[in-house]
Amino acid sequence: MMDTGAYEGLIAETVAVRSDDGTYLNAYYARPLGPGPFPGMVLFHHRPGWDEWYRHLTHRFAYRGYVTICPDLYFRYGHGSPDDVAARVRAAGDVPDRQVVADGIGCVTFLRAQPFLNGRIGLMGTCSGGRHAYLTACSGADVQAVVDCWGGRVVMAPEDLNDKYPVAPIDLTRNLPCPVLGLFGEKDRSPSPAEVAQHEEELRRHGKEYEFYTYPDAGHGFFYDDRPAAYRAAAAVDGWEKVWDFLGRHLTRQ
Repeated sequence: MMDTGAYEGLIAETVAVRSDDGTYLNAYYARPLGPGPFPGMVLFHHRPGWDEWYRHLTHRFAYRGYVTICPDLYFRYGHGSPDDVAARVRAAGDVPDRQVVADGIGCVTFLRAQPFLNGRIGLMGTCSGGRHAYLTACSGADVQAVVDCWGGRVVMAPEDLNDKYPVAPIDLTRNLPCPVLGLFGEKDRSPSPAEVAQHEEELRRHGKEYEFYTYPDAGHGFFYDDRPAAYRAAAAVDGWEKVWDFLGRHLTRQ
């Protein structure tokens, strides 16, 4: 809760982070000033790229009291406008899952080295980033919470698997180490309501702690206030309240 008499401040900058595969990549890093201890967050950007919306999101988490890092998952494909870089990535068939997991785990390692961390870290992403957050958590990341916002291709058909996507994230659900919050739109097609239901059933089958919410008037990307066709104010306001409550329970109120 906000206190008008409290000291406030944060610092934000681009840093070099060592991926778990040994590569150094750019990441946007923001944290509250003060001694802490603070919880940590790793943000996985969406398929449109490492863009301005994710810079603002990194700030937002830091303002809320989270030490936050957002890696450039497209770093190896060169620099330029987010649209241009994302186009190069799509032309190359997207980023390999093993590479994204290595980058995510590298960011978790970076956060755990910070002296003001409270020892608890969450992962969050939207669109492909929601899938990547879930995949990374299920692939050995030492984390305590995951937020998956309309992550498509968690459920995958056998014919969609290849060298870059060797396993569907849903098939790794048994390895999920922490609670997961999922926010979805009923009008979305990636993931579709049927895929969300299949994901929920797999979480239930493995006895995992989860909270899934689907908004009937929303489609894909309903948090994106810079995209009027996708944005749904009521769903976004309620969804953010659920995000802050979920992370507060699992990362700060321990």
